[in-house]
Parts: sequence; structure tokens; C-alpha cells
Amino acid sequence: MTREMTGARMVVQALKDQGVDVVFGYPGGAVLPIYDEIFQQNDIRHILVRHEQGAVHAAEGYARSTGKPGVALVTSGPGATNAVTGLTDALMDSIPIVVMTGQVPTFMIGSDGFQEADTVGITRPCTKNNWLVKETDALAPTIHEAFHVATTGRPGPVLIDIPKDVQFATGRYSEPREMRTHYKPQVKGDRAAIEALVSAIETAQRPVFYTGGGVINSGPAASQLLRELVEATGFPITSTLMGLGAYPASGDKWLGMLGMHGLYEANMAMHGCDLMICIGARFDDRITGRVDAFSPGSIKAHIDIDASSINKVVHVDIPILGDVAHVLEDLLNVWKSRGRKTDREGLDEWWAAITDWRSKKCLSYRNSDTVIKPQYALERLEALTKDRDRYICTEVGQHQMWAAQFMGFEEPNRWMTSGGLGTMGYGHPASIGVQIAHPDALVINVAGEASWLMNMQEMGTAVQYRLPVKQFILNNERLGMVRQWQELLHGERYSQSWSEALPDFVKLAEAFGAKGILCTDPKDLDDAIMEMLEYDGPVIFDCLVEKHENCFPMIPSGKAHNEMLMGDAVTAGAIDAKGSVLV
Repeated sequence: MTREMTGARMVVQALKDQGVDVVFGYPGGAVLPIYDEIFQQNDIRHILVRHEQGAVHAAEGYARSTGKPGVALVTSGPGATNAVTGLTDALMDSIPIVVMTGQVPTFMIGSDGFQEADTVGITRPCTKNNWLVKETDALAPTIHEAFHVATTGRPGPVLIDIPKDVQFATGRYSEPREMRTHYKPQVKGDRAAIEALVSAIETAQRPVFYTGGGVINSGPAASQLLRELVEATGFPITSTLMGLGAYPASGDKWLGMLGMHGLYEANMAMHGCDLMICIGARFDDRITGRVDAFSPGSIKAHIDIDASSINKVVHVDIPILGDVAHVLEDLLNVWKSRGRKTDREGLDEWWAAITDWRSKKCLSYRNSDTVIKPQYALERLEALTKDRDRYICTEVGQHQMWAAQFMGFEEPNRWMTSGGLGTMGYGHPASIGVQIAHPDALVINVAGEASWLMNMQEMGTAVQYRLPVKQFILNNERLGMVRQWQELLHGERYSQSWSEALPDFVKLAEAFGAKGILCTDPKDLDDAIMEMLEYDGPVIFDCLVEKHENCFPMIPSGKAHNEMLMGDAVTAGAIDAKGSVLV
């Protein structure tokens, strides 16, 4: 039966039909008809953020922690341009979000009307696809297609620009089942390529699984199949920042994160392996370091649903285009049917080398009785929260890397961070999105004071909606990662890497109506963390830490994986492939 309704009502009806239960947004003149329809229904909850960037990051947090698409609604002009950072962040990290923007009426487009911007032109490079809807009849099909594109294949952000007159006008509503689309990514891997990879698995002596966010994006089945494959083959596994949790951190095959601030054993295994199986990762520069020296002696296989990612950065010998879950299922079946063969003698020698690398204890640091070391703060946070129903977000910087190093994730979708774009200000609104999705869970945003201040206004959102999010700020009064690079690479010239006017975070929390906690002494840390955890509302935890602590291990720019800088508690310099100190 044909249903006639206004464009604004179509938007709300389409969201309901797509299973949307929450929208993060900020109203403005060009979206008021949609907001009026939101007001007149109770099925979809609207969360009023304090900035459009916050809306998109909150939608990202919701999406990353649930596996469902996040939705944001903003107005035209500055509302849309404020969303660009979140859109680009989601594109880089393959996060499925649908952003709807208002636009001036169709007859005003191109006239430089009030709050007009070429939203489709501006966001074309930072979305998977975008649409300007000029006819009301096309609105519902476009929204349904947008959800399909955002969630199918390699996930990502999409944007729908909706002129105000299209929202007011009446048209025919199309049900989701009436949608026609030509976007049908390949999900089944090539059988011959899968068999070639099985042959490589059967003969490899020094193999390693290199996994990324694509495993998590593929869904729970992919993570389960990955765990089965790792345990059955006995191969070591490492991961990118975005892939943490796909394989449990407590697993005995786990090497930890690899890359610029990855673990020594993970980077050395990547450098020395003879078979590298990349699953749902994209060989970004934080992982590869010097591309011509990346895993130089290995046969390289790459499983990915995005054809453009294969051979884009690193040439691979066995490319497999397809969805991770489908490919891993077929890979396991073929390997089992051929007798579950591996080179056990070679594997034993490989694990002996890995055990030796592990013995370096690359995360060792010099603790203090008088000042809180950031590593210690995160060790204690991990110890006191690991048995809880916990979700961790981060901002971007040293604290982000320390969180990845010192906090363990046993399940997928529990770790929300900005990887590819490195967006300061991401974690706070993302934690709000996570808490909305999981109201009874413990949600903690590990932050640096500089990153956190970029979207500090979202404390108002947390208080308004009574969200018990915990903002755990490692406050070194510095732009920590910038300062570290200036120390190591720029002759200790600390150009603009600190602020002389930081707020009193306890008073700031109280001004918002939240709880503030200050901790300066290591002896008080456990009690202060417990106070934070036991409070049933939003908290800003100001943890004053060592100002000049550096994050190690670290692969300097232009260096290979076996040329890591280590902390002074491990060694005085970089370590080469044989474990020798480089002078």
C-alpha cells in the first residue's frame, strides 16, 4: 500500500525501519521539520550533544561498540562542516555511520543562502558515498540505500544532504524491501587463492597472523573463527591498534600490538617471519614503518573485503578478496580437510625465538614512590576494572598507546579509539555513544588533558542524560606525543608543546554538575580509582603523572621493525635483530 507523508516524516520512518533506536544530533533551521517529527514520536531517542563533531564521534562510539550503524543529524552550513572531522575519522577506521544534514531549499542552492555550504562536495572525499536528495519521492530509497552502503562490504560513513523544502513536501514512502542497489561487494574468497594460502600454512616455519579492525567489523563469527584458527595451527598472532580484542589478550599465542609503539616481540616476529597472513588490516604506515624493509623475507597473504586495499601499500603474494568471516571459514575447512598439517619442528624453533624476545620485557619502566607514572596508572586501572563489563575509549596521544600496551581486551567491540586519523577530541564523545548503547556497563575514556579539552563541552551531554561515563585523564601538562618527538627527533626544542593555562579539572567537573577527583600520589591511586568506579554518575578523574615520560617501544620514522628505541629500564639504545644494542 502506498503511503504518502512529508519528507521529514519519511526520515523518521526510514530510521525506524532500519532499526535505529538512537540519533545523536544538534538542531538548526535547516533540519527543524525533522526535529519536529522526532518530537512527535517515542521510538527513537535523540541525544542532544554540544557540538556536531561530538555527534559524529558519539555515533562512532555507538557503532564500534555494537556493530550497528551509528546515526547523526545536524543542520546545514557549519553544522555539516563541523561533522567533517568525524566523517573522515570514520572513513579511515571503517566505522559504519549515517550522517544526515539539512540543506537550504532546492531553489536556493547555489545562491550563497544563509548557512549554505556545498555539503556533498565538501564531504565527497571523506565518505564512502553521499547524496543530495532533491525530490521527496527519492528520500526514503536513498536513506535505505545509505544504510546498506554504510554496513556492507568495508564499512564506512555515508551522508545524506536533505534540502528543507524536501522535508516539508509530501511524497511516496518506499519500504526497505523495495530498495534496489548495485552495491554488492564480493564476500566469498577465491578457492584457488585459499588453497594457496593453506599450502603456505602447511610448510611455514616462522608464520604470524597480522590482524586488524576488519576482523571486528566482519562480526562476532570472524573473531571466533580467528581464535579457532590460531589455536588449531599454533601460530602466533599480533594486531593493529584497531584490531585489539579480536583475539584475547590473555591467549598464549598473543604477541601484543605491533607497529610504531607495538611490543618488541610482535615487531620482531613481523620482521623475521617467513609467512605473514594479514587479515582485515591495511598496511598503514604506523604498522609498516619503512615499507621496503617491512617483513622482508616473508610470503605475504592479505585477506580483505576492500579490493582497493590489496597491493595498495605492500605487494602481497596471495591476495584474497572477501569478507573475513567467509574466508576464514573456508580456510579452516580446506586446511582441516587436508590433514591439519603444519611444520611442528619449525614452529617449535619459532616459538623459542619469540620466547626470547618476550624475555626482554619491553614494557618495563622505572616506577616511582613519589610521582605517578602513566604506565602504573593504567596498570592499576586495568587491574581494578578487568573483571567488569567494561568498554574503553581513548583520546589520541601517548596515553592512547599506553592504554593499548597495558590494558587487555578479551572480546571484540570493547576498545574504541581513533586509529587512522588520530583525532584528538574523539574519546569523550565516543564514550557517550558507548554508554548510551550499554547503559549498565562501565565506560571509561582514557585521555590526555590536551585531547580531552578539545571536546570538553560534552560533559554537559553526559550530565544531562545521567551517563556515568568516567573520564580518566593522564595529566602531564604537555602535548605528550608532540613533546616526545621534539625530544627525540627535534633537538629537545619544545615548540608550543605545553599549555600554561590548564583548568582545575575538579572544579570544572563540579561546574558541569559531575564529580571531580584529583590524584597526585601513587599511594592514593587505588583508592581514588575505586572512588571513581563506585560513583554512579559522570566523573572527571585528574591523574597528575610524570611530565616527561616517553612511550616505548618506539620505531622512529624511516626505520624498520627491528630498529626499535626502548625505554631506559630495558636498554640504553635501539636493539637489532639479534638483540644487540645499537650504538
